[in-house]
Amino acid sequence: MTHPLDNIEPAEIAWQSLSRLLVAENCSYAVHHAAFTSLFPTWPMSPDTAPAWIPDATHLSEANITTFMTELNIHTVPDFHAWTRECYTEFWEKIIAKLPIVFKKPAERLCDLTDGVTSPKWLPGVAINIADSCFTADPDNTAILYEDDQQSLHTVTYRELDTLSNRIANSLVAEGFKQGDAIAIAMPMNHFAVAIFLGIIKMGGAVVSIADSFSPEEITVRLNIAKAKAIFTQDVCPWANKLIPLYEKITKAKAPRAFVLTHKADAVIDLRPEDKQFNDMLVTNTQFTSTPCHALDACNILFSSGTTADPKAIPWNHTTPIKAASDAFFHQNIKSGDILTWPTNLGWMMGPWLVFAALINRATIALYSGAPKGREFGEFVTRTKVTMLGVVPTLVSYWKQTRCMEGLDWSQIKTFTSTGECSNPEDMFYLMWLGQYKPVIEYCGGTEIGGAYLSSTVIEKNYPSLFTTPTMGSDFAILNEAGEPADMGEVAIIPPSIGLSVELLNADHDKVYYNGMPTFNGIPLRRHGDQICRYPNHTYSILGRVDDTMNLGGIKVSAAEIERALADIDAIFESAAIAVKPAHNGPSQLIIYAVATNPPDKSSTMKMMQQRINQHLNPLFRIQDLIFVSELPKTASNKIMRRVLRNEYTNKHHAE
Repeated sequence: MTHPLDNIEPAEIAWQSLSRLLVAENCSYAVHHAAFTSLFPTWPMSPDTAPAWIPDATHLSEANITTFMTELNIHTVPDFHAWTRECYTEFWEKIIAKLPIVFKKPAERLCDLTDGVTSPKWLPGVAINIADSCFTADPDNTAILYEDDQQSLHTVTYRELDTLSNRIANSLVAEGFKQGDAIAIAMPMNHFAVAIFLGIIKMGGAVVSIADSFSPEEITVRLNIAKAKAIFTQDVCPWANKLIPLYEKITKAKAPRAFVLTHKADAVIDLRPEDKQFNDMLVTNTQFTSTPCHALDACNILFSSGTTADPKAIPWNHTTPIKAASDAFFHQNIKSGDILTWPTNLGWMMGPWLVFAALINRATIALYSGAPKGREFGEFVTRTKVTMLGVVPTLVSYWKQTRCMEGLDWSQIKTFTSTGECSNPEDMFYLMWLGQYKPVIEYCGGTEIGGAYLSSTVIEKNYPSLFTTPTMGSDFAILNEAGEPADMGEVAIIPPSIGLSVELLNADHDKVYYNGMPTFNGIPLRRHGDQICRYPNHTYSILGRVDDTMNLGGIKVSAAEIERALADIDAIFESAAIAVKPAHNGPSQLIIYAVATNPPDKSSTMKMMQQRINQHLNPLFRIQDLIFVSELPKTASNKIMRRVLRNEYTNKHHAE
């Protein structure tokens, strides 16, 4: 295959040698940064000119993607990606066999396109339960690592996880639940949550994913949309030296009957008459044969914000996890024996993604129960010998500001991976330095994609904050405002691909994703909404959203949801929420424009608005600035022109 060193520049050669020397000498970050900047003086503004990591012969020869390409006699990543699209039937058949995905009855063929590429029927005729594919590892291998309150490390083997999830499946059947029932989970992502997640899927149910940080109102909305018949939760959620009352939120949300875990074995909790403690509903039968399902039956219902106040309910079916596991195989290079940690929750897509990506690839999940901001999390990464560390850029920015992770031995990490929001080169370079220069696999997609449409690989040069390739088996076009192909513009996904959603529970899927979209080589394009830039060397940078959806702290939320939470504040007639990018890229910042005839005190108003957001939405959505105006720019149909506000704020802020 083509070696990255075949087209390496002198400055890149110099950096590879110099970085190794600086690591060996244990030099400070300031020295590393100065050295890198001296070799690549324009790198923060031109990140495509400065790779901070280049794979060596070992990476090239041992990577999953290399083995796969070699079998096909394909020598470059672009050629391989093109093959995965042109021969997508053969590609998906090969990766399904490679992982392997377990079937109860084989498919008649890979895909039925009778209804067109916008409504593919994957694996028609198959009988499958995707939970079975999570247990092909040696039963004695470690599936989950976690620590207790005393920082004692515990392991859960694949056999133990299988057994516990079987007990949960049997318990649900004993409680009267049936195939197709929607059962929610709103609790911290601990080993019980993973077992519950798999147990619900095993019995043929659909997990309703709800983040434990949501307000009671937001929990109610999601439970009602999904028609959840029960919910698993916990009494409290330990977080940053606090105990967040989780069961209390569930009861305020008027949730259906709940099965409640306690954060400590001896904790006492007063339950509603219809609720049960988890241990009281758990039967002893450890044998369970998973329920056969159709490929397109829902196994998980997740929620993603759109441009309206209601979240979109997106079902993941039994083929969606194949996309997650395939991405992890080709892009994060996950192998048996790897240890993955990613501070997340089953309420966000990266929680289910982590379960499927790790277990289907026979790896280990390391679960951390506390807040990942502090040094304690970094020490957990060291103790558990994590080999893949997943982050959101906001988290890395905090680590850089506080220097809380410096001095830890993260040499065992093979890759970092980043998703959820735009990153900036400075922060990602710092992250690479923390791990003695390991690649950061940027990963951009969405709940409705089942993973990413754009990422990186471990056999290409790694540029801080940049992407190098569309994900294998998927593709996209970049369109300018005229709907024409361009190097900068809006992302449009090219169907079909396993992982792409085919239905929404509470909206018209075709209207949301396809109506009004142009075609590409005769293929209808699918709306996505990211704004992207492609550099001359065919690396990519994500620039943010082109619609009214924003990513805040790695969580997608609509402007309408924010504005609804801020309604009816005294002296404020109307508000508009926007997300803006810092001058040199990075995580989006929440800005509020408020209409007020006599503007009140800015500081106290911001505090009140933040309290509203904390109460009704999520305390992770932090207001960066508040601007008082006499009126908001609107279209003739009275819609707020948030793009005008974004441009206005960005121009003023960057000019200053």
